[in-house]
Amino acid sequence: MSNIAVKDPVARVPAVQTESTTIMSIIQQVAMSPDADIDKMERLMAMHERFQAQQAKQQYDDALSQMQEEMPVIGERGGIKDKNGRIQSTYALWEDINEMIKPVLARHGFGLTFRTPRNEKGIEVEGVLSHRAGHRETTSIVLPVDTSGSKNGVQAVASSVSYGKRYTAGLLLNITTTGEDDDGHGGVATVTPRVTSAQAAQLAMLLEKCSDKAKKAFAGIHGTPSAVEKAVFDQVLAMLTKSAAQNAKNPEGEGNEDNQ
Repeated sequence: MSNIAVKDPVARVPAVQTESTTIMSIIQQVAMSPDADIDKMERLMAMHERFQAQQAKQQYDDALSQMQEEMPVIGERGGIKDKNGRIQSTYALWEDINEMIKPVLARHGFGLTFRTPRNEKGIEVEGVLSHRAGHRETTSIVLPVDTSGSKNGVQAVASSVSYGKRYTAGLLLNITTTGEDDDGHGGVATVTPRVTSAQAAQLAMLLEKCSDKAKKAFAGIHGTPSAVEKAVFDQVLAMLTKSAAQNAKNPEGEGNEDNQ
């Protein structure tokens, strides 16, 4: 008769669960003792909480690794236009991102939420990626109000919040986007490389500190921070840094500010 190994179901219980149960059992025993040492109980509770946090983080990391294999590539249907109405660069709309990632998040026990804490420096958007095991990761970005185009006050704030959601979700989930094809009609148009989201946010924060004249000059040359060509990022960054510093020293003076 052949020897067939039969696995004991009890043996498959995760060791981490057994260890957690052991710690709780010790805590209960100490608590039931008439001579219970409160300090010892507090140390045991702290150890138990640290252990649970470590396990939650491990489960979060494992689930995130598996989820990223299923994360879709999202088409870029949004476009940033120059002052002549030509599309300079494209981006994925938040509604497209949200629609495509929600089912994947749910399958792996994740939830993505956003907060907008009060921030005197601008509009802050904080992204929170939570896992059912209890661990969460957060990241945030502070943006100026998007006054480009003919937006009213509400639309300007909504545009900045939408950008913040795209940015923080991209950081937390490592989302990949791509320009959509042209349905097979003709070749793919060449798009000049633009600055990254992080670089655009850096330029936007500096631009907010510049004079109105400098902002107008910047808009006339580049349009918006996200439309700045990648090749001239360092040059534009240096110019905006200098312009912001000059405006801080002499906020009323117009000066000759070159933002090209």
